[in-house]
Amino acid sequence: MKVVILAGGGGTRMSADGDLAPKPMLDIGGRPILWHIMRSFCLQGFDDFVVAAGQQAEKIKRFFLDEVDTAGDLAIDAGRRQIDRTGGPDDHWRVRIVDTGLHTETGERVMRLRDVLGQVPFIVTYGDSVSDVDVGAVVDQHRRRGHLVTVTAVRPPSRFGGIRFDGDKVAGFVEKPQIGEGWINGGFAIFDPAVFEHPALSARGATLNGLFETLANERRLGAYRHEGFWLAADTLRALKLLEGLWDSGEAPWIRPAMAPTATVNGIA
Repeated sequence: MKVVILAGGGGTRMSADGDLAPKPMLDIGGRPILWHIMRSFCLQGFDDFVVAAGQQAEKIKRFFLDEVDTAGDLAIDAGRRQIDRTGGPDDHWRVRIVDTGLHTETGERVMRLRDVLGQVPFIVTYGDSVSDVDVGAVVDQHRRRGHLVTVTAVRPPSRFGGIRFDGDKVAGFVEKPQIGEGWINGGFAIFDPAVFEHPALSARGATLNGLFETLANERRLGAYRHEGFWLAADTLRALKLLEGLWDSGEAPWIRPAMAPTATVNGIA
């Protein structure tokens, strides 16, 4: 099953060097968040990727080219102009980077991948968020329920602190707990290939949000509720939190066993 990663949006200046960079290329522990997303999928057995690129696609392409070119050991004989390589990249995934346009809407980006994805179900996720969601469980629910699309519903960190009660007394405070303000679409969605025939996706200027709203009205949109870790790198504080989790060795999105969620505090 191919994994589509939407990475075509405009840039942000949250990068370490302050340059304009696509969100999927924001750095966490020396690797872009795109690498972290792909690594998380690979640990669960999904290793065939299609990156829907757009603005600054060259930066995404350069990362993967450099990963291959500089991996392993090099023996350089300058006189003979000869380079011998030993070893190779640690990651054994397949990735195809497709230019889906500079100002293309999300639904159109998926539609432009139709020939690449073929006539089998596929996964679509965003290029700026990580999670410890059990992707296989989302796939299983999608197959059992027979929806056209199944999205993963998540609860983002709350913007506000919480209160712990002991009867009618305040027992303490919880600073910005993970269980936040209702459910949102967190990505990690499973699409049936029949979705390409739906007018809400095939129309010019189609968005995924518009598709999801239409399918919800038609009662053809499923949702897998994920109670664990999920976080989007949409603020500098969120990015720093992800970096801290990685540096501590407690990054929940990268654990082979997808261990229980980490507590998320301090997110604006």
